[in-house]
Amino acid sequence: MAQDDIPESWRPALEPALQTTEARKLGGWLRAQEDAGKTVFPPRGERLTALALTPLEDVRVVILGQDPYHGPGQAHGLAFSVKDGVKIPPSLRNIYKELESDLGIAQPASGNLSRWAEQGVLLLNNTLTVEAAQAGSHAGRGWDAITDAAVRAVAERGEPTVFILWGSHARKKAGRVAALGSASHHLVLTSPHPSPLSAHSGFFGSRPFSQANAFLEAHGRGAIDWSL
Repeated sequence: MAQDDIPESWRPALEPALQTTEARKLGGWLRAQEDAGKTVFPPRGERLTALALTPLEDVRVVILGQDPYHGPGQAHGLAFSVKDGVKIPPSLRNIYKELESDLGIAQPASGNLSRWAEQGVLLLNNTLTVEAAQAGSHAGRGWDAITDAAVRAVAERGEPTVFILWGSHARKKAGRVAALGSASHHLVLTSPHPSPLSAHSGFFGSRPFSQANAFLEAHGRGAIDWSL
């Protein structure tokens, strides 16, 4: 994957997945899409930002997304996050509303969640690229093997970790990891997706941030500072 090498801490866990047929085809397919004039988000060099900012040994919380934002200048490799200066998307705005309700943290002006990632919050999308203006367009092209392996690597560690699963897609992805079904030392939090279409069906009031911090502190792993 040109300009998007797997970060060192993740390589041992992801190497078997990178040898799968689909994963081997992925890099060539992405290059072919770009050579054909299609715009792919995020740009090269930013597609593995979640893994680069959050080394495997530092993961304390996992938040799973579906695929990157598909508008110009939005996606930069972190689920739900947008670059500084970009308008905050509706789902992230709802996440901020729940954060304020849960912990009393005023809604940030920026949609850049890099500070969470740097504290051990793995903001991982299932599919790490998308064609401009074509949501879900790169699903099933080989990313699943890689991102499933990343979730599995976290789940199989001994360190108690919080998995925050918003919506059926995130629950389905986590459900593919056997370790999450049996590992009682993890905390798995589920709720509807923060999308405006579902946030009022149980996302608001779910209090994932305070629950995550209480669990981490109880297990000696330290709370996340969710302010930005």
